[in-house]
Amino acid sequence: MGIQTYRDLDIWKRAVELVTQIYEVTKRFPREELYGLASQMRRAAISIPSNVAEDFRRLHNKEYKQFLYVSSGSCGELETQVTIARNLSYIDEAQEQALLEKLDHIGRMMTNLIKKL
Repeated sequence: MGIQTYRDLDIWKRAVELVTQIYEVTKRFPREELYGLASQMRRAAISIPSNVAEDFRRLHNKEYKQFLYVSSGSCGELETQVTIARNLSYIDEAQEQALLEKLDHIGRMMTNLIKKL
């Protein structure tokens, strides 16, 4: 049947999985980070699938690309925050690598989608 909604996009599905993972990871951060790094990471993560979904139905490629660029920027923001979390020992090296690999994959998917538009 093809892609009917943003929910059919693999990139959106993977990004939603990433949000869930970020919430799980940040739930274990120190309490004083609730409104600091944890909140920033959650907002950046949520921005990724939200911007993939935003404007999808309008089917204006130029406008949709803009939302995808914002989403891509959120990937970069989250990559930086993951590294900071590791530097502060809030996450271990394995968690950092897993998150960075997932972000890299989503970023490559985003680039490919932008090129197709």
